[in-house]
Amino acid sequence: MEDFYNPPDHFIPEIRFKAATGELNISGESFHEYSVEFYQPVFDWLHRFLEIPNKTITMNFKMTYFNTNTSRRFLEIFDLLEDYEKNKGGRVTVNWYYKAHDVDMKESGEEYMADTNLTINLIPYVS
Repeated sequence: MEDFYNPPDHFIPEIRFKAATGELNISGESFHEYSVEFYQPVFDWLHRFLEIPNKTITMNFKMTYFNTNTSRRFLEIFDLLEDYEKNKGGRVTVNWYYKAHDVDMKESGEEYMADTNLTINLIPYVS
């Protein structure tokens, strides 16, 4: 399976999914008005990637901003990963990076922790 890459641009994050290693990275800003359409190729790739059971996956989010529409897409990603872990023997770890002073981004990670049964690590960093 080929990797997935979407370069960052205004309103959209960098998305880099490495099939061989199971490392999935989303970083930057995401406030595209049409998030369903923008994220559809991401979901298409994830659905194909998650067909093979028992993978170890590390999902890294390093967002500086995202809007409500994107938040819904992220929750859908978490739902897919949670289902994969529950039903296909996968091992999923989510790393939620946030700038050490960014309380809102930390709280977003905490909300996802409360909404899923995934292992989510909150990791502050200094930029």
